[in-house]
Amino acid sequence: MKELTHVDEKGVKMVEVGHKDMVFRRAVAKGRIRLKPETIELIKAGKTKKGNVIATAQIAGILAVKKTPELIPLCHPIPLTGVDITFDFGEDYIEATCEIRAYYKTGVEMEALTGVTVALLTIWDMVKAVEKDENGQYPLTRIEDVHVVEKIKQK
Repeated sequence: MKELTHVDEKGVKMVEVGHKDMVFRRAVAKGRIRLKPETIELIKAGKTKKGNVIATAQIAGILAVKKTPELIPLCHPIPLTGVDITFDFGEDYIEATCEIRAYYKTGVEMEALTGVTVALLTIWDMVKAVEKDENGQYPLTRIEDVHVVEKIKQK
């Protein structure tokens, strides 16, 4: 049976990776935000009041990736070699994909998950005025299906 790596009889700890080899690591995470179809059209047309939603979400996601060890207490700071955040549009959703690359001793999946999540949160923030109903609620807006699509460790 597998054991938890961040806790032991002494309490919480950061996992020791000093003995591991530096290898290429890659992780891809995806997630979706559900929006009204008319909101999707506003974003595509570049007609949102707060500016370019997609460019802002990309920047926010990249910044979040770089701050992952500050946000998730037991993550190692990792020297990243690349971050790509892309978006695909559906009729009532935007799917964000975050790909992380690094040569290091531990994986980069938490960075990918953080990047995709913050990118989606940024989209929500930038379009919340048009997503709210008459009571100020968000009956259709949802962030969903955030998950790691792929994790690669090359030796």
